[in-house]
Amino acid sequence: MSTGNGKQVQAGSAAEPEAVMKAHGRSFHLAARLLPRPVRASASRLYAFCRHVDDLADTSDDPQLARAQLRALREDIAGQTPRSARSRDFLELAAQDKLPIAPALTLIDTVSQEIEGTRVAGQADLVGYAYGVAGTVGLMMCSVLGAREPGARAFAVDLGIAMQLTNIARDVGEDAAMGRVYLPATWTTGLTCAQILRPDPAQRELLRQATARCLALADRYYASGLSGLRFLPTRSRYAIGVAAQVYRAIGDRVADADYRSWDRRAVVPVPARLRIAAASLLREMVSGERAEGRPGARSPRTRHHFVRAATHPDGSPCERQRISIS
Repeated sequence: MSTGNGKQVQAGSAAEPEAVMKAHGRSFHLAARLLPRPVRASASRLYAFCRHVDDLADTSDDPQLARAQLRALREDIAGQTPRSARSRDFLELAAQDKLPIAPALTLIDTVSQEIEGTRVAGQADLVGYAYGVAGTVGLMMCSVLGAREPGARAFAVDLGIAMQLTNIARDVGEDAAMGRVYLPATWTTGLTCAQILRPDPAQRELLRQATARCLALADRYYASGLSGLRFLPTRSRYAIGVAAQVYRAIGDRVADADYRSWDRRAVVPVPARLRIAAASLLREMVSGERAEGRPGARSPRTRHHFVRAATHPDGSPCERQRISIS
């Protein structure tokens, strides 16, 4: 899944983690400025790791080599025996901030399955994929951001899923060019990559409807994820609120273009991102004051039946979450 903006800072190189985030994650980099410096440093390191995993699958011309590199990275992390700078930095971060290891392994496993192309059958598969590449990141970010209550995890997963669904709606054409179709076949009558890249009028309508449906599903996950922001410390709450609203605006741009993502990529210009960030920050400051002294948000009726287990910081499974997508 392509998540970058085209700039050539490699997450696997010696580039500073914040430089990786600035080059590849403009929405996140903007929001990260609101975090305390130590938290921002940890968030940047986690982003750089996740970007590295993504790059191994997306930028290699040799599928066999990419699989071997991802397998080696997984072995390093699972065995906690780092053989590379990237795995060493991740394990040091995990020890420092008490990150769960299991979500990182799920992330690697999910990305590994994409190397030679991806097709998604139905909505449950779509959401399961979004969990694998982004809900897992939400689980790890809980530790980085200081959300220690177990109840925060379901909301973090939902916000990660929402952002990934936005990515999918934005990148329909780019993904098809890489042999990947994330819009469920049940929504598109099984359109092929070639058909997505050169759709006839009837196929364009199918793509528009499927993209709109993907964004409507994303909105449900944004609503859940954003309702859990109060689990976060104040500055983390501000930062994640900004990141979510700026990212959500990408979906608005897709809608403004009549859901035409097969031959263009929606972009939120810098002035618009700044306006959205300012409005989000003000909203979070006001809502935070109103909520002061109230109990934390309760976990929604969960939608994570595809999640095998959330994890404790030491990687051991906690109680399975059974969640209905409906």
